[in-house]
Amino acid sequence: MRLFAALAASTMLLAATPALAQSAGHDHHAHKVDAKAALAAAVASPLREKDRARDQYRRPAETLSFFKVEPTMKVGEYAPGGGWYSRLLGLYLGEHGKFVGLFFDPTSGAFNEKSQQGIRDGAAKFPADVAGWSGMPADRFAAYTLDAVPAAEKGTFDRILIMRMMHNLTRWNIADREIKAMRELLKADGMIGIEQHRAKPTAPYAYTDGSKGYMREADIIKFMEINGFTFVGKSEANANKKDPANHAEGVWTLPPAMRGAKDDAEKARLTAIGETDRMTLLFRKRP
Repeated sequence: MRLFAALAASTMLLAATPALAQSAGHDHHAHKVDAKAALAAAVASPLREKDRARDQYRRPAETLSFFKVEPTMKVGEYAPGGGWYSRLLGLYLGEHGKFVGLFFDPTSGAFNEKSQQGIRDGAAKFPADVAGWSGMPADRFAAYTLDAVPAAEKGTFDRILIMRMMHNLTRWNIADREIKAMRELLKADGMIGIEQHRAKPTAPYAYTDGSKGYMREADIIKFMEINGFTFVGKSEANANKKDPANHAEGVWTLPPAMRGAKDDAEKARLTAIGETDRMTLLFRKRP
């Protein structure tokens, strides 16, 4: 099923259809696409019905707009994981752009033999997975582990998105090599967008070393600047002032995991807080 057929039930899509249809069937760089309408259509797609409940916490339209992701761009999502953002990005980029899954470098030293194979298997089936989610041909999508990206791909990406993953790169001690590999993939003016669970500015290092999922905003900004990026700016789209960011179990205390919740009353209290407070940061590759 093509995107237009899959989205026909959406009122927002009906408004966006002329802009999308104008360039359908042509080279995806040949025509300008209405980014705002295309993003609204993708977010409203009936194919996202099961994902929509988390929009209130993840603010995908606001986040992708802040990251300046256009529907004709080549965009990589680093460590796609459960696929929540992948399903949306497939819908948004599949018709006119190029969506690429970028998976961990299995040889980085952070993974055992079984995990290494799992990473490679995940990359191999990623295009077919996104095709199934979006109703578009698998050849509209691609995926690579960072140790096996073809040389021709370097310098061709407009954006790379790192969604709630910097804490793992930090605690596994692979952040430097992974960010370096992603930097090489970006165009000269390419940008990396980072969404990450946010610790309080005064939180101790023992709490912000990645083990609890929370990190300090200033630390990530400094890390990216050291690794060849200019800080463009930040958005509060994913902020949650209700989150005290001091949970003993870290980010997994809050929904959806609610690790350690012993009864319905505790689950209700955590649900009222919502998902974690998150920073949303944008960085441009520095010459």
